[in-house]
Amino acid sequence: MAKRARPNGFARPVTTKRDYENAAAVAKRLSKQSDRDSAAELRLQSLLKELDKYDELEDETADDPEDLSYSGPRRRWKDNGSDDN
Repeated sequence: MAKRARPNGFARPVTTKRDYENAAAVAKRLSKQSDRDSAAELRLQSLLKELDKYDELEDETADDPEDLSYSGPRRRWKDNGSDDN
């Protein structure tokens, strides 16, 4: 089995709930380590920033009343019912 690479101080963008849960687990594990090196500390800080960004995006999308009131299928702009071609 391949050995894990050392942390480079960067974190992937968190775009899905699954990414969020996994990043939160890694951040929790890193925060419990008392003997972190500088790269691990940078990665922890980067993970926390990405988690905050995801939280802000989730808050913005949850507050949109248009999305909450209509649960039907979304239409594309081109699907306006007229044939202009």
